[in-house]
Amino acid sequence: YMTTNQLLAGFEFPLFLFFLSVVLIGDSGVGKSNLLSRFTRNEFNLESKSTIGVEFATRSIQVEGKTIKAQIWDTAGQERYRAITSAYYRGAVGALLVYDIAKHLTYENAERWLKELQDHADSNIVIMLVGNKSDLRHLRAVPTDEAKAFAEKHGLSFLETSALDSSNVELAFQTILTAIYNIVSQRQMSGPGNPDFSPASNVVPITVEPTQNSANKGACCQSN
Repeated sequence: YMTTNQLLAGFEFPLFLFFLSVVLIGDSGVGKSNLLSRFTRNEFNLESKSTIGVEFATRSIQVEGKTIKAQIWDTAGQERYRAITSAYYRGAVGALLVYDIAKHLTYENAERWLKELQDHADSNIVIMLVGNKSDLRHLRAVPTDEAKAFAEKHGLSFLETSALDSSNVELAFQTILTAIYNIVSQRQMSGPGNPDFSPASNVVPITVEPTQNSANKGACCQSN
C-alpha cells in the first residue's frame, strides 16, 4: 500500500481533481451505450444490446488546467428498470437526455424523462438535450429547429450527435462537463454561504500538495 504522496512523489505542482457524475437517460435504443463507448473508449458496436440496469465508464479531461474525471452512468431505457435507474439520478450533477432523430416517439418521450430528472435529481443538475444518430439524415423524423425550441423552452443546452461517425460526441461531453465545472468553481469561490449548488459526494475536489521527497518514488498501477 502506498500513500498518495508516495504515488505522486516527484511532481513539482499540486494536482486538483474533480470527480463528476453524469447520467445518460432516454428511451431504449437511442444509442446511449454507444455514446458512452465512443467518448470513453472511441469504440462503436453495431450489435450493442439494450443495457440491463445501469453500466458506467470513466474518462478524464482537462478544463482550464484542472483534471476532470467523469463517471458516466448509462441507464436502461426500459420501464422495468426505472426503480433502479432513478436512484442514480440523485447522485448526478449532469445529464445527457438522448433521443433518436429518426424516431419521433423517442423525442416525444423527452418530456417524460425530463420529469423523471425533476422528480429524482438535484434541482441544479445540468441537462443537455442530445439528438443522436445524426448520420441518419435520410430518415430524420425530428427537425433540428423543433428540438432546439424544446431545449430553449426548458432551459437545456442542445446538440445533435452521431456515435457512429463520432460527430459532436466529444463536444457534447466536453460542453456539459465544462459547464458543471464552471458552476462548481463559482460556488467554491463564493464560499460556503451560497447553498445554490451543493453537490456533496457527486463532486469531489481533491487537492494533493506537492512533495519534495523523491526518495519515496515507486511503481504502481492505477486504473482509470
